[in-house]
Amino acid sequence: MSLQGKPQRLDVVSMGCRLNLAEGEAMRRALADTDADDAVIVNTCGVTNEAARQSRQTIRRLRRERPDARLFVTGCAAQIDPDGFAAMPEVDAVVGNASKLSPQTWARLTGEPRGREPALLVDDIMSVRTTAPQLMPGYGDRSRAFLQVQNGCDHRCTFCAIPYGRGNARSAPVTDVIAQARALAEAGHEELVLTGVDITSWGTDLADGPALGALVSAVLDAVPAVKRLRLSSIDGAEIDDALFDRLAGDDRVAPHVHLSVQAGDDMILKRMKRRHARRDIIDLCARLRARRPEIAVGADIIAGFPTETEEMFANSLALIDEAGINYLHVFPFSPRKGTPAARMPQLDRALVKARARRLRDAGAEATARFLSSLAGACVDGVLETGGTARLGNFAAVALDGPTPEGLVGRLVCVEVQTYGKGRGLRGRIAAPALAATG
Repeated sequence: MSLQGKPQRLDVVSMGCRLNLAEGEAMRRALADTDADDAVIVNTCGVTNEAARQSRQTIRRLRRERPDARLFVTGCAAQIDPDGFAAMPEVDAVVGNASKLSPQTWARLTGEPRGREPALLVDDIMSVRTTAPQLMPGYGDRSRAFLQVQNGCDHRCTFCAIPYGRGNARSAPVTDVIAQARALAEAGHEELVLTGVDITSWGTDLADGPALGALVSAVLDAVPAVKRLRLSSIDGAEIDDALFDRLAGDDRVAPHVHLSVQAGDDMILKRMKRRHARRDIIDLCARLRARRPEIAVGADIIAGFPTETEEMFANSLALIDEAGINYLHVFPFSPRKGTPAARMPQLDRALVKARARRLRDAGAEATARFLSSLAGACVDGVLETGGTARLGNFAAVALDGPTPEGLVGRLVCVEVQTYGKGRGLRGRIAAPALAATG
């Protein structure tokens, strides 16, 4: 509740991954239920040193803009370096990732007087052994609902500090996930997105070690009101047979995968300690398209990893076409203090940025070709509040004309009419869907 007579200025600034964005919305709702009237949470990213630097920069900017607000810091960068963030004069409290989704945390912090030493609520993340499924109904312009089913990571890629911010892999029990999925569906969300840090490792810490395919099947079978199930980023090396069958053959699973690829050269993949080879990604994409030709593939790739030669980089560049990648998320390599990759021979920063730019240009061309191929098609999409529809293949379509209020969050057929390079897709709700609202 808010203080009577005082308008609330409550904000959450989330940086980094989609999971952070979804968790940010959960914190926003928890903050709104407190007596705070002027507060902001900075949900930091710690994936690279640059991300941590940007988090600190954001904290300083927000303090200048809002000198009287309570300013709380959480997220992976804060979990990894809590003392460093607590030492910042702008900060009122530092909250660890294990506590940030608890409403009691924010009720306690907003109830304490200002002007004291920064509160430090950061536990040993490696000691956390359980996780609860966190439901995030559609937020912002999004009408899709997000359901966090897993947290943490047991892998130790040489470039990654995220396990030290999120802890070891832990899974939400399938019965709890089903209950939350049912609640979201009953609230009117027809598309559900399963999220986590390493969701393809779901189940490894549970009794009998079920795999993600079992969870996907359980949710779809138990909650028929979920019209479409989408997965956040997955590791191609961990796709079990049941999950592959659902991705390739179940119309209720979105025809879209986003793969954690990171490189297209076998030597670099080994130095990253990844669990797949270049050929594995190419073969996986070919197998998926053989069963489901309309499936779209996204991928994360790092440019300029230490020791990467021009030939090695060329292999990553060529992977875009050889695997048929439709969406590319490019990260210029930035060393994270304490990781093995930070101790490897580094490339010149200008070269790293140039390679990232070349990858982004190639990725943009691949996306343009893919979007162009959709013009004239009628494709299922979920209507969002911002006048757009999100297709099953993850393409966004800007809709002509008003969106009927009763259809927001619903799965309808979208007629893709035009594609303008650099401007994306435009279209309209197909006539049968419009008639259904009358």
